[in-house]
Amino acid sequence: MNNFQSDINREEANQQALILVRAMIDAAKADGQVDEQEQQKILQGFGTDITEEETAFLLKEMSRPVDINDLVSQVPDGMEHQVYLMSLTAIDLDTNPEAEYLHQLAQGLGLDADTVNAIHDQVGASRLYN
Repeated sequence: MNNFQSDINREEANQQALILVRAMIDAAKADGQVDEQEQQKILQGFGTDITEEETAFLLKEMSRPVDINDLVSQVPDGMEHQVYLMSLTAIDLDTNPEAEYLHQLAQGLGLDADTVNAIHDQVGASRLYN
């Protein structure tokens, strides 16, 4: 692989990682705020070698408003399941706003009820659809 292809692959991987981070953060904000426990859960997901710059970026992302349509528009084909899964694992599904957020996200990503329930089953979360 030449350096140009390597740079493209690295940029693509960075963009995918950014989308997954946004998915986690937006899900955590679904109930109106990112509480301390959710912030810690997100930050801990990055391990101990997270830089101050990366922490500042994450905190900035946590303070911006949720925009499901913007997030969905940035998800490349084939990442839908992964984005939904990251959103689900970032929260404790215990409020109606969180359930509504996940429903809207699933619709935006084109995930049907059976697929969504299978993702919930995969991580031991309550099913979204009966």
